[in-house]
Amino acid sequence: MVIERFRDQDAQAVYRRFRDHGRGTPDGLRFVGSWVEANFDRCFQLMECDDVRLLQQWVLHWRELVTFEIVPVVPGSDAYEVVKPTL
Repeated sequence: MVIERFRDQDAQAVYRRFRDHGRGTPDGLRFVGSWVEANFDRCFQLMECDDVRLLQQWVLHWRELVTFEIVPVVPGSDAYEVVKPTL
């Protein structure tokens, strides 16, 4: 899960770049979906990749418009399979 904070809550600058240049993801980094707070403070994106360096490349592409928090997550069903033997 990627949590983006729009610098100065300037979503227009982010969407302008997206419109003009696309998402800017390197090959192997897959966009799954996104959700934006009503006040345009944060965007939550679900991304998938096998190599964390792809996320790092993508962060560098957007760093002047967005700050990032990257939280590794797994599907709840996968987490349950890990916990199930201990129940």
